[in-house]
Amino acid sequence: MQNNTKEIAGQARNDSMKKIIFILTLLLSVSTSWGRSTLPFNEGWLFQKADSLSVAVEDAWQLVNVPHTWNAEDMQIKKNSFYAGTAFYKKTYTPDAALADKRVFLRFQGVASVADVYVNGQFVDNHKGGYAAFAVEITKALKYGEANEIGVKVNNSPRKDVIPVNNTLFGVYGGIYRPVELIVTEKVNIAVTDYASPGVYIRQRDVTKMGAYIDLKVKLENKDKTAKPVRLLTTIYEANGKIKTKSEQSVNVLPQGRQQITQNLVVYTPHLWQGLDDPYLYKVVTQVIADGTVIDEVVQPLGVRKFELKAADGMYLNGKKTPMYGVCRHQDWWGLGSALTGEQHDTDLSIIKEIGATTIRLAHYQQAERMYAKSDSIGFLVWAEIPFVNRVTTEEADNAKQQLVELIRQNYNHPSIYIWGLHNEVYKPHDYTNALTAALDDLAKTEDPDRYTASVSGYSTVYQATNLNADVQGINHYFGWYGGKISDINQWVEGMETNFPNYKVIFSEYGAEANVSQQEEVIGEVGRYFSQFYPETFATKFHEIQWSVIAKHPYLLASYIWNTFDFATPVTTQGGVEARNMKGLVTFDRKLKKDPFYWYKANWSKEPVLYLTQRRATERENQVTPVTVYSNVGTPRLFVNGTEITAFTHGTTAVHYIFNDVPLKLGENQLRVTAEKGGKSYEDAIVWNYSPDNKKIISGGQPKEKTQEHIGL
Repeated sequence: MQNNTKEIAGQARNDSMKKIIFILTLLLSVSTSWGRSTLPFNEGWLFQKADSLSVAVEDAWQLVNVPHTWNAEDMQIKKNSFYAGTAFYKKTYTPDAALADKRVFLRFQGVASVADVYVNGQFVDNHKGGYAAFAVEITKALKYGEANEIGVKVNNSPRKDVIPVNNTLFGVYGGIYRPVELIVTEKVNIAVTDYASPGVYIRQRDVTKMGAYIDLKVKLENKDKTAKPVRLLTTIYEANGKIKTKSEQSVNVLPQGRQQITQNLVVYTPHLWQGLDDPYLYKVVTQVIADGTVIDEVVQPLGVRKFELKAADGMYLNGKKTPMYGVCRHQDWWGLGSALTGEQHDTDLSIIKEIGATTIRLAHYQQAERMYAKSDSIGFLVWAEIPFVNRVTTEEADNAKQQLVELIRQNYNHPSIYIWGLHNEVYKPHDYTNALTAALDDLAKTEDPDRYTASVSGYSTVYQATNLNADVQGINHYFGWYGGKISDINQWVEGMETNFPNYKVIFSEYGAEANVSQQEEVIGEVGRYFSQFYPETFATKFHEIQWSVIAKHPYLLASYIWNTFDFATPVTTQGGVEARNMKGLVTFDRKLKKDPFYWYKANWSKEPVLYLTQRRATERENQVTPVTVYSNVGTPRLFVNGTEITAFTHGTTAVHYIFNDVPLKLGENQLRVTAEKGGKSYEDAIVWNYSPDNKKIISGGQPKEKTQEHIGL
């Protein structure tokens, strides 16, 4: 009995401790300091699609939680059948009466694409652009101790004055599709509404192993009636919590305007941020202290590093040559649209890490804050850009500049970002576009003198006028897909090296569509863009050839596969699938990694790869056929129906093994491959079915002759 009592008492203590830990964790999760609280504001919204509130139907309000989009289904299933228009969100909020002496803000991480914010029917603010965060102060509009209605009017219709101006390259999913935060501060605080930035900007200078200068710019506000004397303390912490260095100064915060305070620190013998090899992060804590109490605090990351792109050579990170194995990423998921949780963002990053990529182009717009923060801690090098894409209207200049400032200020402190993207494939009218790009470049350099800028052309030459106004030229080209042959890439690169030797050039997009439901056994070098037949096997060959050329030419400072994941294109049909682009290495639902995924994983990753290709091209039409294996664990051994095939040739890279003239038997054939490295054994296996009747059939049961005739047209 006594033992049982002790066990019960011990369990009670454990339960009590768990509750204490849970409460502390909850408090930490919703409050960043003693004087500032940041609370999630995501649950209990009411939603309705309507042209105006006057025609809204009271019984039609739906209860939703944010993130939320109204296009999660209609923008992904059938082309040109999605709702782009106006919708309304509303939510009841009762602020404590004690908050009447505070400042209250709403910070929206993403609303697509134009938002009007109301409190109790009173207009508060407007924001144009679906991808950047924005913050609005609602202090004076609230009734404290009473119920208030927070309303948001949202519209995702294409507009000539808001980028992107159409849904052609990708869809703009309507809604409050990223989290919302309620921020409460004292009347003296670090700025919240400086383009929704942290209000603290960390600049690095003269970074070496011996030391680095760290300059902080802090923006302070005072909404009290009199000036307020405070102490501004910034502390840089090691990853283990030890203080590395700090700076403290007295500031008299005036009640007029926004004051900018500069602090200068030196970090001696810094632990450098070295990308994937060592993504070491310091923590920078900036505090406003009044009468011995912390009244505001902002925490930011610091990765001490220096980027240098050398023409015709590559990326040097802290003086060390760093490979730039890159992929592009669209944010939308099948069935979810853009309304993603942290779990989905983390899944995407884990897949990108698995393939062995070192750099990500987060295209074609500012992406979730979590993506940049996680890239800091994982060690990816990031290309961040605004959605000035595809088409010019001559009415988007102000909005493009606004979104560029938002992108830079909100993400200034992320060490992973090495370049700001100004535009993607925009051309006519030339004079207007050239002038706007030059203005964007100047704006980027004013906001951030230390990072590179890039503009991107869809032409295969650097001498494109709209691309001569940034530090780096990105070139998107799809040799063998939209025209020519896959291997044309080689002649192109060699010509660029000869004719434009001093240009900084990045191969910013390349790829081919791959419908995993469509397969073809014998593949040529000319793509099927104008057909609706996009076999996975063609994309595999495309990547085998093109990566082997890219890898041999350091003239291309980085390269980015378009795309990591299939994504929605709501106004087109491609590969026989409506509203879909299938250039992804992974399917839209993230459940299936295509053959080209394993091609890059074998070439890029340090993880072991042994992989048999054409695993979905199961119905074989040739009795004698090649078998392709990717192996970065040494020479593979191939067994077909239990018999070892010993003769092979190397393909385009060292991990590429081709077993030629492999005989198949009628019916089912078992293919198995093995390899050994470092005392570990690896194996992969697939099944092929051979029949001469397969010559008459391709994916989907269409006669081959008809498909070829259609392709020829």
